[in-house]
Amino acid sequence: MTALDGTALDGAALEGKELAMGRLAGKVALVTGAASGIGRASAILFAREGARVVAVDRAKAVEETGAAIKAAGGDAIALCADAGSEADVAGAVDRAVSAFGTLDVCYANAGIVGAMKPFFELDAQDWQQVLNVNLIGVFLAVKHAVRIMGPKGKGAIVCTASVAGLRSGAGPAPYSASKAGVISLVQTSANILTGTGIRINAICPGLIETGMTKPVFDQARERGTEGKIGQLNPLKRAGHPEEIANMALFLASDEASYLNGQAIAVDGGLSSSHPVTGRRGF
Repeated sequence: MTALDGTALDGAALEGKELAMGRLAGKVALVTGAASGIGRASAILFAREGARVVAVDRAKAVEETGAAIKAAGGDAIALCADAGSEADVAGAVDRAVSAFGTLDVCYANAGIVGAMKPFFELDAQDWQQVLNVNLIGVFLAVKHAVRIMGPKGKGAIVCTASVAGLRSGAGPAPYSASKAGVISLVQTSANILTGTGIRINAICPGLIETGMTKPVFDQARERGTEGKIGQLNPLKRAGHPEEIANMALFLASDEASYLNGQAIAVDGGLSSSHPVTGRRGF
């Protein structure tokens, strides 16, 4: 994975690069789905901006994220845990507190796309699998982050939704419904948390090249149609994980102190029209 300037963001390539204290200096941040893609880019960026990071993912590659942060001089803990398990989420929050003393930022980013089946071939288990990680997992992160942030009277929670949660045409039905649920959860939670000093916002990424979307990019490259990736948005390209991480950093920082209960699309302009071709689900 590389930054927009071509700089490697993970592994040994980070070794020897000093972390500059910045917008999250002195803060403790927990990031779920941190083994790759948006989560890894965000965890590394948060550390570069001064945060002590708890990187969480059920994939063992999360250890590489933690190692990259440490190699760059940052402070991180990598935990293999399931974002859809309440015991795991509660344990990750408790680990942040026991290791670093508090929790200031929670980025509920973990998500899956789920079964790629026609609508009427989906069953309840397909839906439950997606909702458990993408929506219930976000609820659990919010619930347990607030447990720590509430008594302090401050904190920032960021959630990964999707342009697929804004309207039809950007993802399978269970995925889209789960992300619409995340947007609603953010709006609802912002009001439930009235007067607590805790802010909560969502990011709605467009097409980003991550581990989850890798098959789409691989298939396009195999067909020789890579140049058509992202053609439906005005920028005519896919996005990079670092571009979403930059928004997550802003929302997590004090610079976004008056931003609350919002779902912000970072999609190259796709959601300005969401052009789609008609298709049947059976």
